[in-house]
Amino acid sequence: MSNSRRNFIKKSAIGLSAIPTLGFISKSNKNSLSNIRSSLSDLSDNSYWSEVRNLFPTKKNQTYFNNGTLGVQPNYVLNSVIKDMQNNAINGAETDYKGNGPNLLSGYADFISIREKIGKIINCDYKEISLIQNATFGMNFVANGLDLKKGDEVINTDQEHGGGFAAWRQLAKRKGIVYKQAHIPVPVNSKEEIINSVVSLITKKTKLIAVPHIVSVYGTVMPIKEICDIAKSKGIFTVIDGAQTVGQIDVNVKNLGCDAYYSSLHKWLLSPAGNGILYLDKSISSNIWATLSSYNWDNNTDIGFKLQQSGTGNPSLLVGLDASLDFFNMIGKEKWLNRIKFLGKFLRDNLKTLDNVDLISSSNEILCAGLTTYKVEGVTGPELQKVMWDKERLQPRSVGKELLRHSVHIYNSEDEISRAIEVIKNI
Repeated sequence: MSNSRRNFIKKSAIGLSAIPTLGFISKSNKNSLSNIRSSLSDLSDNSYWSEVRNLFPTKKNQTYFNNGTLGVQPNYVLNSVIKDMQNNAINGAETDYKGNGPNLLSGYADFISIREKIGKIINCDYKEISLIQNATFGMNFVANGLDLKKGDEVINTDQEHGGGFAAWRQLAKRKGIVYKQAHIPVPVNSKEEIINSVVSLITKKTKLIAVPHIVSVYGTVMPIKEICDIAKSKGIFTVIDGAQTVGQIDVNVKNLGCDAYYSSLHKWLLSPAGNGILYLDKSISSNIWATLSSYNWDNNTDIGFKLQQSGTGNPSLLVGLDASLDFFNMIGKEKWLNRIKFLGKFLRDNLKTLDNVDLISSSNEILCAGLTTYKVEGVTGPELQKVMWDKERLQPRSVGKELLRHSVHIYNSEDEISRAIEVIKNI
């Protein structure tokens, strides 16, 4: 990022209040992260999280419980994106493509500093990371980058998001690979059930295992390390769908032992939509062809860069990604993740006390985090979603005809969850 661009971002709070479309931006955005950190440092736990809630733009009389689809960006992140877009529009004529003036394009640069920050969060070298648009891109980059051939077997599960299965099914139709699905029980309450289901499908022709780290519908935290250990002992490539993970649970790709890992960062890390990552272990990354080919298509020194080149895009989204990483680090990984786990357990513990609730997510807390799915007797999922909104302005997400998926994040509170429980009690 050029010096002029950095200076603009630091100083451009001036004049924003005069723009009507930016009226939602709260006064907290005028503070640097160091000032915000300082203001939070001496607060008690309840006061701390209440003040964190004030760092988000959501209306105070409304509660957002659909983080599994799209996270709410903090004001700090929103401002970073908006200011950068303004800078690019106002000062675009100063660009000379040599580092002076705004950076008008993404999709060509290596963005090493951002990749380094992500590497510290998921424990890998920045050269093993590609900045991509979302998890679906990651799945397709791996599926189409590998030289899978007719007869090669791929193991998936029967609980995949479309972004976790479609590329493999297409390869089955296009190239004749053999596509298998491991059956995962609903609910599932033991790691062994999951591991045994996946491992039972392995044959001498199995080339790849592709499974989710967290199941999108049910919130199950899968035993990925155990599956990857078994796969590695048999020479099987592993690719993990982490769409729901980074920012919800601790992700340590080296400890997991997977070959490939992809994630969407617009969910739990609270980055702007259009930001995702693909990790490829350096020991195997040279085996992946670039799906989108540009200048660096044959760059084997920085393969992460090679795979992320995608042509013209919006560079302000990457400024927002950078800001969301700084916001995450300002709160702190341990505090952030523990808060999500605490609220998720608080919700599940209360749901278990209700006779009219059937918990579809696991009842084993080892397999749970911040995403919980359940159904309520006598009411459909869409009806329950509407009742929660009409009664208390609470917004979880219905899934299909029966289920409600309820996400919790650092901007939620025990009181908001208790209000949801009261709605269910009174149905």
